[in-house]
Amino acid sequence: MEFLAFFILIALVFALCFAIDKGFTRLFRNKKEHASGLSVRHNSRTAAFGVIAGVVGIAALLAGSSGGALFYVGGAVVVLVGAILVVQYLSFGVYYTDTGFLVNTFGRRGVSYKYGEVMGQRLYNSQGNLVIELHMKDGNTVMLQSSMTNVYPFLDHAFQGWLRQTGKRLEDCDFYNPDNCCWFPNMEE
Repeated sequence: MEFLAFFILIALVFALCFAIDKGFTRLFRNKKEHASGLSVRHNSRTAAFGVIAGVVGIAALLAGSSGGALFYVGGAVVVLVGAILVVQYLSFGVYYTDTGFLVNTFGRRGVSYKYGEVMGQRLYNSQGNLVIELHMKDGNTVMLQSSMTNVYPFLDHAFQGWLRQTGKRLEDCDFYNPDNCCWFPNMEE
């Protein structure tokens, strides 16, 4: 019986993640880039771990009602971590079309860029996760992680759009090597 209850709880957690994602999408993502269906998002495991952490944290808070202060503090921390993971998943996204892309981050209005505004890139290796930092003409950067969903198709698409918008040809781009994660000119330190 406990085994069945465990699987029902897991199914409810994933259903809740799916419902939150779909509801958030309909409420807050209404620009043409959102409607393209092409996006770079954090891995869905981020949201699942956030919801699971929230449920575990709430269970710890309820267990703390019997007098254990450690359960209150630990439960509150775990609920906070879970909330941060879910908000991170729901708020970040890069949505793209044939002409440009829109970057959404937490607490900021979405910023639209044309592919021709990409000045270059830098690569960082952070604990086995590759971080690709795109430098934009306005001085901002867009940071993408290799673990994100659809990051490589986006970069391929962005490079093709960059070629069209800058008037360059593939033969002129000796830096281009997607096998080594190089789509744009390398930015010097």
